[in-house]
Amino acid sequence: MRRRIVLFVSLSVDGYFEGPGHDLGWNLVDDEVHAHFNHVLARMGGFVSGRVTHELMASYWPTADQDPAADGPTVEFAGIWRAMPKTVFSRTLDRADWNTTVVREVTPESVAALTAGPGGDLTLSGANLAASFLAQDLVDEFRLYVHPVVLGRGALFFRPSDRPLPLAPKDTHRFANGVTLLHYERGGPSPLDG
Repeated sequence: MRRRIVLFVSLSVDGYFEGPGHDLGWNLVDDEVHAHFNHVLARMGGFVSGRVTHELMASYWPTADQDPAADGPTVEFAGIWRAMPKTVFSRTLDRADWNTTVVREVTPESVAALTAGPGGDLTLSGANLAASFLAQDLVDEFRLYVHPVVLGRGALFFRPSDRPLPLAPKDTHRFANGVTLLHYERGGPSPLDG
């Protein structure tokens, strides 16, 4: 049985993943939400991201737990991030540190090779990379964390498409701070199921 590609993204109510100027200050990631992320992500088999997201994560998480002011969920996630196998899709990186493999192109074949490996499901992050996966219908599950804010402008996560993708509800959860998880799986077979 192959591993599944699980898209993780935080969104505003109106569908933005970042505000103007790459602002993420509206994200409401308190201890409860962060502990939930840690619980879910620790069971994954690997992190899949694009170069920008990988470099952003690699600039902070390797040593985040060494900060005396770091809270419990931050310390925990730093360990999860360092230990987790990572795949970065990039045409420009020759290599990447922190247990990371570089893959050049998003194709059904390159993704099938990832999902055929051992271990748990793979978490997908990064708007540009997710757009490539979505354009080729390569996402199995969607974990959308909707934050209780309407941004009005910024960068929309889902890009226009001529083809709808039916989804089946899997779970919902509302956190005390108002963030709501909408968890879906694809409504039909994946091309990776071959």
